[in-house]
Amino acid sequence: MTATKKRTPNKNPITVVNTPRKKRTPSKRKKKNSSNVFWKRLKWTVIIVLFVGIGIWFGITFKDGLKYFFSSERKEANDKSIFDFRTAEVIQRHQHKMIGFDVSHYQGIIEWDRIDSVNSQKPLEFVFIRATMGADGKDKAFELNWKGAGANHFLRGAYHYYRPNENSLIQAKNFIETVKLTEGDFPPILDIEERPKSQSMDSLRLGLQRWIDAVEKHYNAKPILYSGENYYTNHLKDWFPDHILWIANYNFFVEEIKPEWHFWQFTEKGIVSGIDGKVDLNIYNGNKSEIRKLLMK
Repeated sequence: MTATKKRTPNKNPITVVNTPRKKRTPSKRKKKNSSNVFWKRLKWTVIIVLFVGIGIWFGITFKDGLKYFFSSERKEANDKSIFDFRTAEVIQRHQHKMIGFDVSHYQGIIEWDRIDSVNSQKPLEFVFIRATMGADGKDKAFELNWKGAGANHFLRGAYHYYRPNENSLIQAKNFIETVKLTEGDFPPILDIEERPKSQSMDSLRLGLQRWIDAVEKHYNAKPILYSGENYYTNHLKDWFPDHILWIANYNFFVEEIKPEWHFWQFTEKGIVSGIDGKVDLNIYNGNKSEIRKLLMK
């Protein structure tokens, strides 16, 4: 007996075409959260107001630097730099102080007779000159710079760059044999910037004291102490409290010399006629009559 196959009834194509499709339930669109829009607008408003406020504060606070930076005199300078801005601002804030500079052989051959002012704003009146480094180092330009400074009537001082890992008394001898100070010069200057590699800070301070004692005995004058602000505060201040201080701090937002600083090296990017390239600039925390009290008798 043959099995009968079930036939699937034929679908009318017209019926299929005309069969209505099932309607999709429309997806609900997310409504924009009005509170999110509000907070976004508020955020951008605050940011814009903040930037405008900073711009106004900057313009008022540093108006003298901006004035110089965009002046015709600065545009005509051969060596233009953003650092001119800060230099001009600091000098303007210290109109009643004395301005000086410091040099070594890194400045090359200096035309001392051309040096008169910085940024054509303020006369340069004193200079610190590197003489020696460590136990046997001698600055190649010291003699030339020392004579040039004296011949052009700058108040002048000589400094020794201290190397922590070399014998302190031999370093003192190196300075004494190289530098002849006379009446009207600054006392000897000790420059300490390096951390010791093979000794403790206590040993370093002992070495510095030995250098100071030997040099003070020879010149009959207490040395000036030079260092960076952080180095001096952390490692020297409590042990050498009675020295004339020459402190380096190039922080853009340090705008005034601190009362306890006698000298402030406020930039290493100064531009001075007669010197090729950048040079350190310094402020003395006083006037001409006061600075003369510091000089060798």
